[in-house]
Amino acid sequence: MGSYKYFEEYNEEVTDNLKSNFSEILKEVGEDISREGILKTPERAAKAMQFLTSGNCQDPAAILKGAMFAEDYNDMVIIKDIELYSLCEHHILPFFGKAHIAYIPNGHIVGLSKIPRVVDVFARRLQVQERLTHDILECINTTLKPKGVAVVIEASHMCMMMRGVQKQNSVTTTSGFRGQFEKIETRNEFLKLISSDLA
Repeated sequence: MGSYKYFEEYNEEVTDNLKSNFSEILKEVGEDISREGILKTPERAAKAMQFLTSGNCQDPAAILKGAMFAEDYNDMVIIKDIELYSLCEHHILPFFGKAHIAYIPNGHIVGLSKIPRVVDVFARRLQVQERLTHDILECINTTLKPKGVAVVIEASHMCMMMRGVQKQNSVTTTSGFRGQFEKIETRNEFLKLISSDLA
């Protein structure tokens, strides 16, 4: 798997196969694939699906390893309100929201932009929110080996809003903690900071 990059190149063979499949899907649901508004939809959908699942061919650990710096800093580092967009693996419908991530360095810090990029890599796969939370947590914990890691994700799921129970205002929150964040006082400090507006 490669490191993080802006995804703009599409495999021609994969695009053609997906395009054909999307054409069949549109026909099966009763669409006229010859009408103007639909003509290019299969190709657009094929490219969109490749982008939305591009995290499958990227290595999030490599992203972190490429920007680790020795630093004697032992306090909490928090990056909050990281936007995320992913696809639910059950219905292939979007879920979206924010991730709040903290770690306590243990001899090394990481470039701040790398944490959101790790979120993107894991989010750009077919996911469930619970596993997404765990994936991010374990990647940071295993790669940086910090004194502690915390991840909280808040997201709205279109599979609950557009279909099924059709609950428009529901938000799902998942969390994971390792190391010093398993101590209630450290965890509470983190939760307080991500809930406050320091600006």
